[in-house]
Amino acid sequence: MTGSLKQMVVVLAIAIAIFRFGKPIALLFSTESDFSRRRNVWFVLTVTAFLSPSFWLFALVAIPVLAWAGRRDTNPVALYLILLHVIPPIPVEIPVVGINELFSLDNYRLLSFCVLIPAAWRLRKSKDTARIRGLHAMDFSLLAFGALHLLIYVPPDLPSHVILTDSATNVIRRAFLFLVDVYVLYFVVSRSCCSRRALLESMSAFCLASALMASLAVFETSRRWLLYSGISEQWGIRPAYGPQYVEFFVRGSFLRAQASAGHALSLGYLLAIAFGFWLYIQSYVKSKRWRILVAILLCLGLLATQARGPVIGTIGIYIAYAALGPRAMPRLFKAVGVVALVIGAASLTPFGATIIDSIPYLGNSPDEESVDYRLRLAERSWELIQMHPFLGDQLAMSKMEDLRQGQGIIDIVNTYAGVTLFSGLIGLVLFLAVILIGLFKVYRVSNEIMRRDQSYALLGVSLMACIFGTLFILGSSSFVFGYAKMFYVLAGLAAAYAYVGKLSERR
Repeated sequence: MTGSLKQMVVVLAIAIAIFRFGKPIALLFSTESDFSRRRNVWFVLTVTAFLSPSFWLFALVAIPVLAWAGRRDTNPVALYLILLHVIPPIPVEIPVVGINELFSLDNYRLLSFCVLIPAAWRLRKSKDTARIRGLHAMDFSLLAFGALHLLIYVPPDLPSHVILTDSATNVIRRAFLFLVDVYVLYFVVSRSCCSRRALLESMSAFCLASALMASLAVFETSRRWLLYSGISEQWGIRPAYGPQYVEFFVRGSFLRAQASAGHALSLGYLLAIAFGFWLYIQSYVKSKRWRILVAILLCLGLLATQARGPVIGTIGIYIAYAALGPRAMPRLFKAVGVVALVIGAASLTPFGATIIDSIPYLGNSPDEESVDYRLRLAERSWELIQMHPFLGDQLAMSKMEDLRQGQGIIDIVNTYAGVTLFSGLIGLVLFLAVILIGLFKVYRVSNEIMRRDQSYALLGVSLMACIFGTLFILGSSSFVFGYAKMFYVLAGLAAAYAYVGKLSERR
């Protein structure tokens, strides 16, 4: 408990500073009451998590607080995004008599039950039927992807190698969790953000939460201390990280920060998307100093994760934002020059040299095994995909035993390979269709309004750049934690952006 109290004090001290300095920027897009409520809920949940001896005591406080905040907030999506990683996603099984397993609860699902589902219900009851808008291509693609996963069953990878069979109750469970975890999230984001202000408020809320995690990440790396590791230990749950697992989170001489994101890779991805949002959000900030400081903070947090895919993805987001906007060629040359200048300047410092050494094939990387593993995974995945190309092989895990790592898992660190292995090319097409249809809609609307409303067009450019970055980063990561949430958030924001753009054309 003493260790958790020390961690809590550090987290609260950093959070107080970030909320204090971030408030003027946040108030450009949200009301004073909404900002204060979101901030206060964040502090209440953080303190409760660090002080609670069990998850259920935390949930006892969190459920009414989240339900109250969700009901009063004018933009539930902004509330959701600022609280998405208030604590790490630590799954806890619901104890039920007579059933081996109902399903697990974590912060993601608490937010879905207490904030998103009530928001979806209010939307359905709203007299403004235009906000519901029926089902469209993105909805059908997403629902078809969910239906495919009801029809095919992928047994869990158990250490005992026992292959569990499917059942009617398991199908119902999967259907329920798909609605709770995926469709409700996409539905609420795509329908709630029905104005330019709502889109900006949601993006700025995510930037504020990410700036806070970036600050915590810099502290974790500089002090070699994972600030949220004590929560799962205190709750009696075997952590996926913690002091006894530090060796798995060291690259070179750096501890890979993860803050409350659940993993360093997840944190890196979240900060990459926040950087993409900030490229546009900063246009509303008058102070050039604050625009630069926030960008530097997000980049420092990203470097603290030592996550290669997100780092390269962030560079791609920056270049895509320049290339897709107005005056593309001058902006693109400037972006490439800035990237080259930053990399060159960093390489001249001991800190920069250490970072470069940690990247395989650049310098003296100590982490070549990770790259070799990914290459072997790609080769084996392609062999299995060729054998079952259309609907995949649901028992593929049992044929990949030589890829089992020292942690006892087969880590499929490629989302596309994972989707195609278990649901085939049909599943991959449905999975990508959701985000690619959104990308096309944003591109069309942004191009149409570029001349008469350049500001709104650039908001679309920011979304497109983040989607491109996501598609790249997913090639080197598993579809878990923040990846799985922000993928559907971006799809929802893309649908909302296209809707708002079409409304402006009619006026």
